[in-house]
Amino acid sequence: MDGQLKPGTYLTSESGNKYKVISLLGAGGQGEVYEVECSGRHYALKWYFKETATTAQKKTLESIIAHGSPDPAFLWPQELVVPAQGNVFGYIMDIRPKNYKSIVDLMKRKAEPSFYALCRTAFNLACGYKKLHDWGAVYHDISFGNLFFDPSNGDVLICDNDNVSFDCNKAGGVLGTPGFMAPEIVRGEARPSRNTDQYSLSVLLFYLFMVNHPLEGRLEAQIKCMDMAAREKLYGTDPVFIFDPDNKTNRPVKGIHDNATIYWPIYPEKLRQMFTKAFTTGLTDPKKRITELEWMTTFANMMSGMMQCPKCGARIFYDEDLVAKGAGHLCWNCSNSIAVPTRLVVGKNTILLNQNTRIMHHHIYGDYDMNTVVGEVVQNPNNPNLWGIRNADTVNWTYEKADGTQIPVAPGRTAGIARGVKIHFTNGIGVFE
Repeated sequence: MDGQLKPGTYLTSESGNKYKVISLLGAGGQGEVYEVECSGRHYALKWYFKETATTAQKKTLESIIAHGSPDPAFLWPQELVVPAQGNVFGYIMDIRPKNYKSIVDLMKRKAEPSFYALCRTAFNLACGYKKLHDWGAVYHDISFGNLFFDPSNGDVLICDNDNVSFDCNKAGGVLGTPGFMAPEIVRGEARPSRNTDQYSLSVLLFYLFMVNHPLEGRLEAQIKCMDMAAREKLYGTDPVFIFDPDNKTNRPVKGIHDNATIYWPIYPEKLRQMFTKAFTTGLTDPKKRITELEWMTTFANMMSGMMQCPKCGARIFYDEDLVAKGAGHLCWNCSNSIAVPTRLVVGKNTILLNQNTRIMHHHIYGDYDMNTVVGEVVQNPNNPNLWGIRNADTVNWTYEKADGTQIPVAPGRTAGIARGVKIHFTNGIGVFE
């Protein structure tokens, strides 16, 4: 495939850096992306088509570059490349490592992440967009075409950040991707905002977990020609969630939407409730959509609430709603009954204490830091039947026995796991249940 720029061409950025074009990586609606090299380091260059290299787009890029990136998860524009002659231009960003995959790869089974990696991907996405929105910025075009993730660990990279706006009331700009735009945008009643971004994020997350669009069921299958009128009805004027508890007209069709039917019952009730709210109440009331923080809280608990079926090895999600009803957990793969291990409950956070479970900073401090380890489940070297939590934090814990006796647990020391016992942390009390 030939591009606008020939390999070996040199381009100079506004700051004076010289970039050598290596190869064409791909093309989209606005322009082409090239691999380029500068001083021995490789980058990506997005080069606009003549019709999209507008003055407004250039001003938007200048504003985005001046603000800087809100988080390392964004492949953020770094500097403009503007030739001495001609009206076209482009911008430099970090190049995406080859181990990162798209949701399209997930749908084609070219990427098969674990449930843990899937939850961490979702957590990181919500965290990234929260940081962007807390700046007062709007992304405009959240869709699966703009997300890449590492299936091995859930790290994410968000690309195509050249449409981010710091003034959502300003006319012009990208409205979004069909199927991901909020109903009010599809109907022409609103412009992109944090609320519409939150809707698009919910669609993206539904794709991630269910590998299906939340509004594409029987009503979509009946459409003979997906023209503009059909799209407006399906996504704008008459949207119906495929699992709407009060409206069954758009249920998944067997043989077409099997992914949604298979995955929906696998996840905990809390996640199903959030998706239901996002695509029932959230369809008509933008102010009641699921926030990034709500998603982050749910995914943090899902990462901490996984069990393994001893019979087939499948990963099972702990479901607090089942426990509240007095019901047991069954393996989704082999229907084997699953015994819930001892849990450590710290406020709203529940951590299942399996072998090698790690207690994260967020579990104790509630700060959504799911990277820093502050404790880990370990086996007693002298008695393999005894297990405990090793303090990997920088401060002492206090271990409170059932009789009220309190024992300090210094960093590096271990607190035994026993139901009914408490651990006093800096920011709360953990109870073994």
